[in-house]
Amino acid sequence: MVSRLIAVVLSAGACCSAPAQALVDQTRQQTPPTRPLTLEERGDILMARKMYREAIDTFQSDKNKNAVLYNKIGIAYHQLQQLDNAKKFYEQAVKLKRDYAEALNNIGTVYYAKKSYRRAIGYYRRALRISDSASIYSNLGTAYFARKQYIEATKAYQEALDRDPDVFEHRSNYGTLLQDRNVEERARFHYELAKMYAQKGRNELALQYVRKCLEEGFKDKKKLAEDPEFQSLRETDEFKQLMATEQRVL
Repeated sequence: MVSRLIAVVLSAGACCSAPAQALVDQTRQQTPPTRPLTLEERGDILMARKMYREAIDTFQSDKNKNAVLYNKIGIAYHQLQQLDNAKKFYEQAVKLKRDYAEALNNIGTVYYAKKSYRRAIGYYRRALRISDSASIYSNLGTAYFARKQYIEATKAYQEALDRDPDVFEHRSNYGTLLQDRNVEERARFHYELAKMYAQKGRNELALQYVRKCLEEGFKDKKKLAEDPEFQSLRETDEFKQLMATEQRVL
């Protein structure tokens, strides 16, 4: 499937060097058909093979264009880093289907890539009025994080985690969450993740991200020592060892 940071994964096939945030698509996984492949199905196969230019040509050849097809063309251009072309096709998808949450999300990812975070937030919020998606909440949190609105970012990430407990553990999602972030921002992100996992009682993951935030030079160890979310971790030997370790920046 080609699809969905401080967030982002293609849900319909595969993702190349993933764009700054998760793109969302509705491509269906296909069982080998006994009939000839449609142009759309051929395009899906090319997308899965990361042959984006060929996929665009194939999708464009399909005379039965609909909102989903325009969204797929947008994703292909997005993967080629042709953001203006991507945005044009996402917008065409929304014109045909005004409640197309996936295309609205993807317009948000274009604005995020252009560092127009306020506009990205607006599109993510529009998409969320239509679709209660963990990926879109993750993207919203990422845009807030980029604006250093950490309280709003944490709330959005919490919503994402409530809907998909492993949303931040998907490898492609996790990588895009940290794109363009400096060491200090990565440390802050890992601290917030550790706190959320600790609050959920997922102590193993919480400790993993405590370790990461300290390795990246998280400056406020006092928060780890005092935040109520870490209460259950403070009695563990691993947490005590981490707190006693000298910070180092990777």
